[in-house]
Amino acid sequence: MGQIDLSEFEQNFLYKFNNINILEEALSHSSFVNEQSGTDMKDNERLEFLGDAVLDLVIGHILMQRYPDTDEGNLSRMRSILVNESQLATIANKIELGRYIKLGKGEIQTNGKEKRSILADTFEAVIAAVYLDGGFDAVFKIIDAHFSSLFHLVSAPAADHDYKSRIQELVQETHNAAPVYMVISASGPDHDKTFKVQLKVYEVVVEGVGKSKKVAEQDAAKKALEILTKNGNNT
Repeated sequence: MGQIDLSEFEQNFLYKFNNINILEEALSHSSFVNEQSGTDMKDNERLEFLGDAVLDLVIGHILMQRYPDTDEGNLSRMRSILVNESQLATIANKIELGRYIKLGKGEIQTNGKEKRSILADTFEAVIAAVYLDGGFDAVFKIIDAHFSSLFHLVSAPAADHDYKSRIQELVQETHNAAPVYMVISASGPDHDKTFKVQLKVYEVVVEGVGKSKKVAEQDAAKKALEILTKNGNNT
């Protein structure tokens, strides 16, 4: 496998390796290495093991950032939707990973480059290679970039959006103007901000507070819903 091929892969993958040897290892399936007698070549299974852990960590981190009010159980559910053989193989196909995987003759004959399990496992190995080559910040950026188009597949559970959804349903039922949410302040350091959001719906104006805009909007929607329920909804 030539250097030009790997340079093309690096362009597709959006990462330039400092140590190309670790990428070579990540692309070496055990069926290929087993045919290379008399060499100290390593297959990618150990990297696959590490890459699986790195993906879980980074995707978990991103989900916690995106959904700060979602509990552990639902975060685990959301991560499992994103990090599985099917999704990893999908990403692998987008970056044409199969073209660069080194397989043994038997796997080549059975179209191993198209097998979801091999594509997903090799993608995990390449993720581990980035982590070892460039560190956590580098692999975080790569994972965020390649998974960005998949985050629409998950959303916080319905309970997290219940108050806003109920306000929206109420407005739709009475054909009134949509509720308007507006951030009126954001205080505190970047890592620990507190947001205050104003909600206008019907003639009701309330303010909500939270550690994210979404949480503050939920707080405002809850307060508005309590007022509207007391007033009989038909303000």
